[in-house]
Amino acid sequence: MNDKISNSDRAYQKLYEAIRSGQLAPGTRIRETEIAELVGLSRTPVRDAIKRLENDGLIEHQPRIGAVVKSLSHQEVVELYEMRAVLERTAASMAAKHASMAEIEEMKELNSAMLKASGNPREVARLNELFHRCIFNAARNRFLLASFQSLSNALLVLGPTTLEGIPRIKSVCEKHDLIIDAMEARDEKRAAEAAGSHIESSLIFRLKALRE
Repeated sequence: MNDKISNSDRAYQKLYEAIRSGQLAPGTRIRETEIAELVGLSRTPVRDAIKRLENDGLIEHQPRIGAVVKSLSHQEVVELYEMRAVLERTAASMAAKHASMAEIEEMKELNSAMLKASGNPREVARLNELFHRCIFNAARNRFLLASFQSLSNALLVLGPTTLEGIPRIKSVCEKHDLIIDAMEARDEKRAAEAAGSHIESSLIFRLKALRE
């Protein structure tokens, strides 16, 4: 029984990472046999992993096709970023009140690491997620953090990161700096405004990427 649970978890992590990395792009059909070969496990734990990813909102069933990696419409992308802006503004405001200096220093280090990794979009995207997760952790609200996790799952199916090119990454890091500065000043309103502006800018780049 323990082996089965372990294999199911392993299949879930490998399939999750395949979606996260873009190896399995939005709209990709999920066939149990092919996925079993991809992750190097039998079909039973793969089937369990697919069910879990359906619950996470990363895989959906389409009529006459079957399981596919979920893709979002233009309107769904806009709605997703609208909700993200609400959560990010709230988290930044609360983090400005509660964040420790160690957490603020961690944000600075993550932001600096993003610039240094500008030649590796995947690594930049990973560091960017850690930066935003740090804000939500610093907000000291478990329900807000749970909402962020749910939203992060939805963001995985947006396709390739828009964090490519030094000018784009530099712009994002500058917006991060504004959020950090407001937190250091314990200015809750300014932190919320900076976070909201950052997400609105990100939506512009995301919609542009969808048109290309």
